[in-house]
Amino acid sequence: MEIILKQDVANLGHKDDIVVVKNGYAVNYLIPQGMAVMATPSAKKVHAENMRQRAHKEAKLREDAQALAAKLEGVQVTVATKVSATGKIFGSVNNIQIAEALAEKGFEIDRRNITIVDAAKLQEVGIYDANVKCYKDIKATVKVEVVAE
Repeated sequence: MEIILKQDVANLGHKDDIVVVKNGYAVNYLIPQGMAVMATPSAKKVHAENMRQRAHKEAKLREDAQALAAKLEGVQVTVATKVSATGKIFGSVNNIQIAEALAEKGFEIDRRNITIVDAAKLQEVGIYDANVKCYKDIKATVKVEVVAE
């Protein structure tokens, strides 16, 4: 069954995508939850008109995201945390702390858009990478320096 997504659905697509799913998934879950509508010919016409109107807004958002990604590329933030005498971290460094450190530098980034590369390796003091999602497919890499408090 062909449907039009009304919001982002994980592992399926983004808002306003037209996707093909199994009938049961669409009828029993996506449509009743308000996540999608059936892609009838009239719904497709309305969708096409909406997409034409949003095309220039999308270009503006993408341009802003690329500018933000260019500014973020190469930025290094410092996160202070408690460490043992051998340099091991007590607890963990998470994306909330990175978002706060970026906010101090003037970048307002939602914590849900930050992922730490190799978070399992983040056990001791050092420099690590974190990916910042600026837009759907536009990402930037930020250096995170973990230091003793």
